[in-house]
Amino acid sequence: MVSTDRQTLEELLAPFGQEHLLRFWERLTATEQERLATQIQAIDWKQVSGWIHDALGETGTTAIPFERLSPAPYVSLKPKTDDEATRLREAVEAGERLLRNGKVACFTVAGGQGTRLGFNAPKGTYCFSPLRNKSLFQYFAEAILRNQEKYETILPWYIMTSPANHDDTIRFFEQHLFFGLDEKNVRFFIQGTLPGFSQDGKALLETPGCLALFANGHGGTFAAVRDSGTLDDLDARGIEYLSYWQVDNPMVTVCDPLFIGLHHLTGSEMSSRCLVKRDAMEKLGHFTLLDGRLMIVEYSDMPKNLLEKRDADGQLTFRPGSPAIHILSRDFIRRLTAGTFALKPHRANKKIQFVDEAGNLVTPESPNGVKLEFFIFDALPLARNPLILEADRNEEFAAIKNATGNDSPESCRAALLERTAHWLEMAGVTVPRDSQGTPAAKFEISLRRAVDAADVEKLVKAGEIPSSFEAGECFCLD
Repeated sequence: MVSTDRQTLEELLAPFGQEHLLRFWERLTATEQERLATQIQAIDWKQVSGWIHDALGETGTTAIPFERLSPAPYVSLKPKTDDEATRLREAVEAGERLLRNGKVACFTVAGGQGTRLGFNAPKGTYCFSPLRNKSLFQYFAEAILRNQEKYETILPWYIMTSPANHDDTIRFFEQHLFFGLDEKNVRFFIQGTLPGFSQDGKALLETPGCLALFANGHGGTFAAVRDSGTLDDLDARGIEYLSYWQVDNPMVTVCDPLFIGLHHLTGSEMSSRCLVKRDAMEKLGHFTLLDGRLMIVEYSDMPKNLLEKRDADGQLTFRPGSPAIHILSRDFIRRLTAGTFALKPHRANKKIQFVDEAGNLVTPESPNGVKLEFFIFDALPLARNPLILEADRNEEFAAIKNATGNDSPESCRAALLERTAHWLEMAGVTVPRDSQGTPAAKFEISLRRAVDAADVEKLVKAGEIPSSFEAGECFCLD
């Protein structure tokens, strides 16, 4: 029960030097006092104070010993031996069984806004597809529907939002009738938050009666799954594995039997897809081993000499990069969140709007504060038998992060068009291409109808897709 007694709140905050949060208490309305009291009492100040203390460097942190770092091994999509080929086939079969038996659910991290795209709404509501201009959420929903049909199963979909976009996200799904999904199988829950701090470790107020709270990063997934009751829902449904992806990658395979099967057969608690980096400076976290333990080192932390280091065959030595695609075992989430949360947050220097001692709103022009963010990949060193599986960039990754250039809506649409053209050509369809090899026709085949090349081949054989196209032609199949 929330206490709005000032003395009780001061006693809670005083051991951690945060009593200043009550400086405007007497001027607040009863409603404002209740909101601030609720926010204050929801925070484990002992734990958070330790985190901010470490983040500000008062106890120091151990630098990565790069001289002991080596690239992490990964499973290639191209088997080199008969045994490797057999292993991949067995994994696909195991993954398909798990899907049919209802042991898998989908999980999307969707707490962001489309700010970098010039879009002031939940990022998942951003419309991007080449011809139909479908939203990211619709794209994933249609893929889930097709997989449910394919494997004669139910794929529950868990969507982690943020306080900033939770209501808008739910409203969007309601307006679109959940895109044909049964709403009982779509569950939304809110990512956890942490207060922003000044450079001297003081929690900041956004208004006199409200903390400056921020989403706690993708690594907050684990605690949010537990705290929201999602973990209990997984138990009730008999779900063992979560297929995890971020909302800005519409090319992801929402439930890949190969990936799921390998995760299961190896007894992995947390598995990851990797992309072979296209160049040394591509901004992907690096899968590495430190004294035999798997960890990801951010591209910004990696020394230039290691970024550019190459093997005898000319390939980048540290080439497996993370596109943030994972399989998480339910039991791992339970183990990781039992008792004190095991992960430690990272420091991010940010511009944080706040009210000063006089109650005036201050909008800084340069970073003035610190946010604490958890990274999901920090769980990898804690997982048993972590697995890394190569991903085909042309099939599974085309993120929408920037308004223009790389990882933009334009580059994503081009990648989707190329993937569809490739699937059509594999099915024997004649696809016109220009002098640069780019498809000279436009296609959009709904994921409700085809999530892979095999699906496209069936549609071609059924006569639902023509055997050839002309340059400049547009074709949609919903």
